[in-house]
Amino acid sequence: MKHIAHLIRASLLILLGTLLFAPHTLQPVFAPFAPSPDVAMYTQNSLAMLTAQHLILVFSSLLISVVFGVGAGVFATRPSGRPFLPLSRAIANIGQTFPPVAVLALAISAVGFGFYPALIALSLYGLLPIFEHTVTGIEQTSPLVINAAQGMGMTPAQQLYRVELPLALPLIIEGIKTATVINIGTATIGATVAAKCLGEVIIAGLQINNTAYVLQGGLMVGLIAVLIYDAIGWLQKRLTPQMSQG
Repeated sequence: MKHIAHLIRASLLILLGTLLFAPHTLQPVFAPFAPSPDVAMYTQNSLAMLTAQHLILVFSSLLISVVFGVGAGVFATRPSGRPFLPLSRAIANIGQTFPPVAVLALAISAVGFGFYPALIALSLYGLLPIFEHTVTGIEQTSPLVINAAQGMGMTPAQQLYRVELPLALPLIIEGIKTATVINIGTATIGATVAAKCLGEVIIAGLQINNTAYVLQGGLMVGLIAVLIYDAIGWLQKRLTPQMSQG
């Protein structure tokens, strides 16, 4: 099974690399979906450049979501912050409650078109899974472990950084992984507010009724999401080896 998984992973990487750096070689594959073979491949902008900008948007928003999500999760599980847990959860839910398009529309009025409204929308959208996984991970820490840490004379800060967060790390990473995959797909809507991303390819295809463009953009987003999900899963096992033993 491992050999099959490695083969699939390598095949996906090769396909993504071909789309990024030698898309013309796939023209016969996409030609049946285009109005004519001459417009089978998207050429208005470099696919590699759009992919890089797409990932910059995703990981910039993810960094903001991690800082605020983990920070709010830690605060809400402290004795002084526990009364604010319902309010923190309600704030974290905003990104999931409002459609990203609505958040984009509101953000445009504040920061204009381009990168920043998409960044705001994605940061809000990725907040909930990270916050919830942080809270759940910390709250699942065994009381016996907490009592042992207190018995060793650890301060509350030492207890948090040496015991609670390390034990919660598997769930926190799971939340980050979920938020990453969600935002890779959602980031495509950034093209509607002039943010450079792979959504530009999809929207171009919709505007001129060229299914080949839509397939290219969708395929690249899907490949990136699968490969990054797989990479974070690998990192998750490396950072938390106990998971692979359970």
